[in-house]
Amino acid sequence: MKTYVVEHLDPECGPWSILEYITIAKESADAGTKFCLSSVPFDLDIPDYVKAVRGFNIEHRSVEDVYHDCKDRVCLLDPAAKEELKPVDARDFDVFVFGGILDRTSELRKKGFTGRRLGPIQMTTDTAVRVARMVVEGQALDAIPYIDYPEIRVDEHESTEMPFRYVKAAGGEPIMPEVSVAPPPP
Repeated sequence: MKTYVVEHLDPECGPWSILEYITIAKESADAGTKFCLSSVPFDLDIPDYVKAVRGFNIEHRSVEDVYHDCKDRVCLLDPAAKEELKPVDARDFDVFVFGGILDRTSELRKKGFTGRRLGPIQMTTDTAVRVARMVVEGQALDAIPYIDYPEIRVDEHESTEMPFRYVKAAGGEPIMPEVSVAPPPP
């Protein structure tokens, strides 16, 4: 079973990170793969409803501690890597690590973890995991349909441009975490 690990190095867990982690956990479980949030401080406040999501696993230890005896089977998703992730990499790697913080990625690179890139454009964490899983399952990186910097309409007068690359859904829209907006209090 392939494992997708996101290192959580922030002292807090913001609402967008929570949405991404829920999305990654659900998609990983649906795909028959494992998702793990690593390096989680013991005092990090992760809501119980997140911990209860199918496929959500917490690991307090770091990637180095968990995979010290098999780091040759660990792929570090690294924007500075020389090679793109390819479907054939599924034979060589069982674990795919997403750091998010460049200093941390550099640190893991120096410790001997093998790196692969997901292309030149920055992705959100859930998109990066989705793309890596698609590639590991056999789809070429350049064959995945993308939307770069999509404009999201807030209402008829307002929109915002998302500064990331997303996978394009069959209907043409970017695949993003589900967001539910509570109505304002009376």
